Order: sequence, then C-alpha cells, then structure tokens
Amino acid sequence: MKLLGVDLGGTNIRVGLVDDGSLVKVESVPVVKTDNALDVVGDISSLIERFAAGGIAGIGIGVPSVVDVERGIVFDVQNIPSWKEVHLKEILEKRFRVRVYVNNDANCFVIGEKYFGKGRPYKNIAGLIIGTGLGAGLVINDRLYCGKNCGAGEFGSIAYKDRNYEYYCSGQFFVNEYHTNGEELSRRAKLGETEAVDAFSTFGANLGEAIKLIMYSIDPGIIILGGSVSKSFDLFEKEMYHSISNFVYRKSIENLIIEVSETENVAILGAAALYYDGAHE
Repeated sequence: MKLLGVDLGGTNIRVGLVDDGSLVKVESVPVVKTDNALDVVGDISSLIERFAAGGIAGIGIGVPSVVDVERGIVFDVQNIPSWKEVHLKEILEKRFRVRVYVNNDANCFVIGEKYFGKGRPYKNIAGLIIGTGLGAGLVINDRLYCGKNCGAGEFGSIAYKDRNYEYYCSGQFFVNEYHTNGEELSRRAKLGETEAVDAFSTFGANLGEAIKLIMYSIDPGIIILGGSVSKSFDLFEKEMYHSISNFVYRKSIENLIIEVSETENVAILGAAALYYDGAHE
C-alpha cells in the first residue's frame, strides 16, 4: 500500500512516499510568501501530483497550527499568514479522490513514533516536541487522541511558576533567561562552561515537573522526546530524573520509560501514519 505524508513547515513543504511501511522518496519546495492561501494549496497539490500518478491509498498532512481534525480545516498557520481558514481535506479529496487526513505537527510526531519509531510496543504514549515551543501529542489505547478541538496534550500552556510550562521547558527558556539559543548553550555546556551547565540543569528540573504532570494526567507507557532541544538530552537528563524522583507513586517511577526519538523524517512518516490511525474509524 502506498501513502503520502506531507509536512507543511514554516519554510518548506515536504512530501514523502511511504510504500509498504518504508519511506522511499522525499521531495520538497519552499513555502511561497503570498496573500492568497490557495497559492500554497496549489504548491501542495503540485507536489502531491508528482507522487500520485502510480496510485496512492491516502494522504496525511501535518501542519503547525490548530486543526479541525474531523473536517480537515486548518486555522491560523503562524508562518503562513494567508492561512486563516483553509478547508484542506475537502480541497484535496476532491482533486485526488482518496482519503485525506489533517492534523497538527505534535500529533503527527507521536503517531509517527507509534508506527515507525520507539512507540511501536506501547499502547499509551506521550510525544513531546521540545523546540522553540513545547508541543505534545498523545496516543491512548493505540489511537491518536486529539480531544474535541485538537487541544489535548497542550501541557505547555498550563501555568507553571510565574508563566507556563512552555516558557520553562522549551528553547524559550534559554532565549529569555540566558539571551542565547539552546544550540549555543549546548556547545558551551559541553566545553564545561559553568553557566551553560547550570542552565541545562535548571531546564532539566523544570522538564521533570512537566513530565510529572503528564504522568498524573495520562500515565503513559513511554514518553518520547523530539525537537531540537532533545538533542542535548545528556545535558539535562540527570536533573530531569532527579525532579521526577519525588513522584508520589513509586511504582510509576520504576516503570517510567523516557526515550529520545531517533526516527528520521518522523514528521513525514507521522503524517502518513494518520491514514493508519484513521483506518480504525
């Protein structure tokens, strides 16, 4: 079975062909800066057209925004100002005559890990994308759980200290508190610079508090970390686990598994995996 996964980012549109569970081809085009939302839709369609000639079973699309999952409507894409309300599912289903699934990028990440990565053995998974923000996706009883308004798993928006978890558990923390990005601080920490080492220790402690919140909320079998900051896991792992160590339910700590994603092209694979998840409907 052939599926297409589409990753709509802020700067590029990437499309990948998944054939019998393997990603066999990827192409991309830049996102055009335009006031007409249909221009971007046209570029997506043209890219899909390159793959669809041989026949495809379905299309999955991941977008960095709010989505009406049932109707496939995309709202307010931050880096594509013209996309205020785009009925993407309807447009593409009419053109290509196959099932189209649309969801946000964090949900694509976790369902991608479920079908192609470290989440495969688990029924309940939390996927955390730790980058410029803190995004999360949930798999509950082997199914992607989005909630009524695609808002399930928005742990980053929950109040924490004087702000929220996203401020303290994403790249925002380094930019706002240390006036540099996480990549630069990581480089300095690996050289042993005290301030940088301490920054990641504090970050890890904060992330541990967010993970406890997730454990209390859904008690997942595994938490999988992705995003740019997760690449510095070795710098914050110790304090993260120390923060978690006072979790009330001791058995939960013993059973807790936290992994860093190693799945290449997980955004494309996760978009394609929306088809697998939709097959349960």
